[in-house]
Amino acid sequence: MARVYNFSAGPAALPEDVLRQAADEMLDWHGSGQSVMEMSHRGKDFMSIAAAAEADLRELLAVPENYKVLFLQGGASLQFEMIPMNLIGPGATADYVNTGEWAKKAIKAATHFSQVNVAASSQDAAFTYAPAQADWTLTDGAAYVHYTSNETIGGVEFHWTPEVGDVPLVSDMSSNIMSKPIDVSKYGLVYAGAQKNIGPAGLTIVIIRDDLVGKGEPAPSPMLDYATHVKAGSMYNTPPTYGIYVAGLVFAHLKANGGLAAAEQRNIAKAALLYDYLDSTDFYRNPVAKDDRSRMNVPFTLADPALDAEFLAGATKNGMVQLKGHRSVGGMRASIYNAMPIEGVQALVDYMADFVATKG
Repeated sequence: MARVYNFSAGPAALPEDVLRQAADEMLDWHGSGQSVMEMSHRGKDFMSIAAAAEADLRELLAVPENYKVLFLQGGASLQFEMIPMNLIGPGATADYVNTGEWAKKAIKAATHFSQVNVAASSQDAAFTYAPAQADWTLTDGAAYVHYTSNETIGGVEFHWTPEVGDVPLVSDMSSNIMSKPIDVSKYGLVYAGAQKNIGPAGLTIVIIRDDLVGKGEPAPSPMLDYATHVKAGSMYNTPPTYGIYVAGLVFAHLKANGGLAAAEQRNIAKAALLYDYLDSTDFYRNPVAKDDRSRMNVPFTLADPALDAEFLAGATKNGMVQLKGHRSVGGMRASIYNAMPIEGVQALVDYMADFVATKG
């Protein structure tokens, strides 16, 4: 059976080489006579898998020594709550930048635990741009500043790193982590659900600077306290072992293919191919400000929404799936994460052009 081009926003496509290796090792990992899914998380075999995954992640992102890497569960949504619980003391305020659906969810969660200042928002233009830093109104002595580096639904991406002085910068990077190099030292905490560019759903990555561990007042309950997971090496409870294993395969794959600098160049080329076509025709439209267009998630609409169902059916027939836009915004969305080859983007562009020729 031929594989399709999967444009899903997440869980998303994984590199085919990674899937084949995981399949080859499914019943017997490295002569152990067992699957990784069957291993004790405290056994030497799995401990070696987790250690290699962390080492490769640290190498790819050049994570400084004074940062801890945690492999957790609960997705980015749990982090929306853990972050204010762990980083905010009595009477403190957290600054948030509102750029879309995921930023709104993070803000809503934080309001249960602290005072929240919305330092900037793009709601005035239906979340179609990233607010310039000159327009941010930050709180003196804020506990942290939080922003969503890429809005999966709206297709808005920050192509720059905010400067917030000595205040810890916190970022939800769920949908663009590992797509390009980042300077981790500019952040107090970075977090990401794995199901876009890292591995299967169920694993969450948290990278936190040492001095931010154990700051929550009152201290959160053990399961929700970063200090607990740091002390236990991400094994306070049984971690998502298979997700960590696949993530390790993805990290090794990235290293073998030029690292994050090379990944960024591939992603730039893919995004340019699709956006250049969108800009060349009046039949399709991308609503996002050009400077803030996401390289990972490309939303677009058809000139006649009545053709949406036919467009999607034709795409599926041509081996391209999961192009329907999020229910909150409608239209279409092509998610072109690391694992999407440029051939898949070209196939989409060719299909879009053919559709215009027959329906436009």
